[in-house]
Amino acid sequence: MQLIIVSGLSGAGKTVALKRYEDLGWYCIDNLPLGLIQPLVAQAIASPEPRFERVAIGIDARATNAEIENFPHTVDSLREQGIATRVMFLTASDRIILARYNDTRRKHPLSTAEVSLAEAVALERRILKPVADLADETLDTSTMNAYDLGAALRAQLPAAGQTRLALTLISFGYKHGIPDGVDFIFDARCLPNPYWVPGLRSLSGHDPAVTAWLAARPDVREYEGALRHFLQRWLPVFQSQGRPYVTVAIGCTGGRHRSVYLVDRLAAELRSDTMTLASRHRETP
Repeated sequence: MQLIIVSGLSGAGKTVALKRYEDLGWYCIDNLPLGLIQPLVAQAIASPEPRFERVAIGIDARATNAEIENFPHTVDSLREQGIATRVMFLTASDRIILARYNDTRRKHPLSTAEVSLAEAVALERRILKPVADLADETLDTSTMNAYDLGAALRAQLPAAGQTRLALTLISFGYKHGIPDGVDFIFDARCLPNPYWVPGLRSLSGHDPAVTAWLAARPDVREYEGALRHFLQRWLPVFQSQGRPYVTVAIGCTGGRHRSVYLVDRLAAELRSDTMTLASRHRETP
């Protein structure tokens, strides 16, 4: 089991960090009381569910003094149990924290009618100092946006912690409508159409007679090659940026010949150990 404990100043990006870990396939829990970390880990170890193999927990300054003081012992105990435990602390300058709160108009968790925002930030720094001192990694997010923070977090993860990109290829027919929720749509209606060839109309892009006819067309080969090169070039970029999935749709008029052929070809050529791949033909079995 891998465990990352994410703490830091409110406004430094803890919630954003947990969302990025969730995108990378980690099971995330925010604002967990420190006293519940050990019971949670015990339950995760006992569970057969794979989702508990990588867990990220967010903690903040609302823990009790006793919990904060006991935090180093908690971490030591987890590591003694064989849990690969890392502590990450997010910080930022007071000026940036104050500016972020002023921009969002959100209330600081420690501010009250008697405690100003600036005083709450200073108080939080003091409360969380034992956690900050124990951190394996400290990230200063003063100059980071959400994208920069996500990139920094991915760089900190061990290779085994990286999630594989999930690529889905879909064939469809334009006359039945464009599918929802896709990232890229490619139009194959410009290619020669087997529909007009005697004996091929009733077949689909899965059938050998149709695949042989399409494979013999230079335009089809060039189009397929261009799609393959595009995806081979840019899918690793999406994966490096933490994109968990990409859906590509290829359409022709009826969704039975050209688009089916192209999806089948690309699915065979793009399979790799770095991503999962699924193909779906909306208009054909």
